[in-house]
Amino acid sequence: MSDAAPTGIDDGTTPADPADPLSPGSMLHRLSHQARWGLVATRAIVLEAAHPQIGAALITNSTFVAHPWRRLRNTVLSAQRMVDPDERVRRREAARLNRLHARITGTDAEGRPFNAADPEARAWVVATLFESTVTMCRLSGESLDGPALDRLYAEFRAFLALMDPDGGRLPPTLREFWRYYELMIEERLENTEAVRVILDRLFAQVPAPPLLRDSPAAWAAGRALAGPVATAITVASLPESLRARLGLPELPGTRTLIHTAYLSTRLATRLLPEAWTRLDTIMGMLDPTYSRREGGDALAGLRRGAAKAGALLRLLTPAPQAGAADDSTLRSAARFFSEVLDQTGDGYLDWPDLAAMAREIATRLDLDARDEDRLFTAFADWWRELRKELDTDGDGRVTGQEYAAAAAAMTSSALIRVAEVLFDVTDVDDDQVIDAGEYRALFRAAFDHDAGGGDERLTRAEFVRRFLNFMAGRLHSDAYDRLFAQS
Repeated sequence: MSDAAPTGIDDGTTPADPADPLSPGSMLHRLSHQARWGLVATRAIVLEAAHPQIGAALITNSTFVAHPWRRLRNTVLSAQRMVDPDERVRRREAARLNRLHARITGTDAEGRPFNAADPEARAWVVATLFESTVTMCRLSGESLDGPALDRLYAEFRAFLALMDPDGGRLPPTLREFWRYYELMIEERLENTEAVRVILDRLFAQVPAPPLLRDSPAAWAAGRALAGPVATAITVASLPESLRARLGLPELPGTRTLIHTAYLSTRLATRLLPEAWTRLDTIMGMLDPTYSRREGGDALAGLRRGAAKAGALLRLLTPAPQAGAADDSTLRSAARFFSEVLDQTGDGYLDWPDLAAMAREIATRLDLDARDEDRLFTAFADWWRELRKELDTDGDGRVTGQEYAAAAAAMTSSALIRVAEVLFDVTDVDDDQVIDAGEYRALFRAAFDHDAGGGDERLTRAEFVRRFLNFMAGRLHSDAYDRLFAQS
């Protein structure tokens, strides 16, 4: 691959500060908010998963196996934060990613160690996003001239430098990048289990949009037809040499299909109202809890994070209505185990499951370092208690049967600490109550939903009691399902 690019596109934006490639007006900010950039994120995740360290981390420590779409959504949200016009938002997200990746370590099936914070692996993630963005433009019939390519590459290098101030391991020039990219494709990538999982499950588990959530059969039928087509388009867009090594043949007619798909997304971006073609809009259709982060100062950002926490937590522990103690509000601990606790989908509960739960809460609520550390520590303590009390066969993990047998009497001190951390980030005014005004305002801000009236106030003790009931599988919450059980 050559760095001599075709000429063409003028993106029409100029960075306010040439010394800051990610300042307002960056190409990456504009592109990453377009609906077609979803094609970039999807393709890039396949390339990332073929890296042995990243693939191992996805399989052993991630929720990707059970919830691939949620992982894609989080990737998009994080990338948009990393190119936010507000430098403080970018640095906050970079710090959060560094903390998250530092916690993901282990050994793969062949005994090779992996670390999500490994500089080579992290550089490859950014490299796949850059190359996939260039591929998106090319397949959309949108050419980037030399200066535009150089500028876009500089923005991606700045993206990586946010997490690694030393510049990571991306080559300094575009010409060197293409040599590096080809070498990675030919010599470093493997046919990992994570690649097969992504291609088998990602488009087979796309969550239904709101209009079709009451018609699961119709959505399943449509998804069964569209899923293989979307997979074929993703496969056909991969480098030919990699497809051959992974044993992924290009189906007849796919080349025409892929150009049609990419050109259609570009035309939609040009012809339809901007609000309709934003990636935020598409993600919001598939996940009502996905919301675009508004601009603002650092203090406002912290307040919004706390607001999201308040909305989530009230949803996590809704008050049961009088006389409604029937099957609609209760579920068995065994079902709760499989739908909520078993985040990695392997049929067992172990630390990666609880770490994934803590990670999802911290990500959704944009917790700061202090609250995130408190949350992870509380979940780690809970895991130690679970192993001690429930791991009856001593294999280092808890089965659904072991959990269900003990759930009814669950009074874990560590789980109480988890609830208290969540209460603290919810109680914005520190008055030791979650009041109805906070609830209604925060519900609308975080979930685009009017919570209606009511004047209920939850004290710390009441919140903890309800949270324990929920985590024992004794109290049903649709909102919690959307947070943790969504594909």
